[in-house]
Amino acid sequence: MNDTGQTGEKKKSKRAAGERVLQRDPERTKAAILEAATQEFAENGMGGARVDAIAERASTNKRMLYHYFGDKEQLYLRVLEEAYVGIRTAERELHIGDRNPEEGITELALFTWRYFLKHPEFLSLLGTENLHRARWLRQSVRLKELHSHLIGELAQVLERGKKEGVFIESADPLHVYLTIASLGYFYLSNQYTLSTIFGRPLIQPENLDTWERHIVHVTLASIKR
Repeated sequence: MNDTGQTGEKKKSKRAAGERVLQRDPERTKAAILEAATQEFAENGMGGARVDAIAERASTNKRMLYHYFGDKEQLYLRVLEEAYVGIRTAERELHIGDRNPEEGITELALFTWRYFLKHPEFLSLLGTENLHRARWLRQSVRLKELHSHLIGELAQVLERGKKEGVFIESADPLHVYLTIASLGYFYLSNQYTLSTIFGRPLIQPENLDTWERHIVHVTLASIKR
């Protein structure tokens, strides 16, 4: 057997061993499938993602994938939910309501931008779902509950700021969050075209730092008295 054949046999053997381990550990299997599916959907979108590729990435088989998640669409919805759960759970840990109003808004802005930087797969999934006009996202009751907590806490921070004379009366929690999210999302999701058009490498550390400060400045400037 030549080197190529030996390499192929080794890969098959390794994958088979991985499958045996995962089959004995349901939670580990599900976690591996979700991680693999997240990568596949982020890279190829809903239409281009392949169940075979997800199973191979997860070192399992399609039978296990269908057993735990149903079909491709149900798996995609689960991936979307987990992606949103990740960012919403991390936001809860900020406890912006425990800070003074300006610090609370600043922390939320910094967190959101840095989370986007660390999780490009989240932005890719957002792009895919928007192409489909939130077809799958609308099916999730779980995500609506998560978002209501964020807006509710942000509303409390703004209300305290208004009472203290720091923020304008018209400051709206949804508008504030949209300002923060859009400034980060647009910059990163369009970094390649914008860098090419304007001849400035937006992804370089110094440019990222400058934009981070800009996000905080713009957000606060839009609501301060």
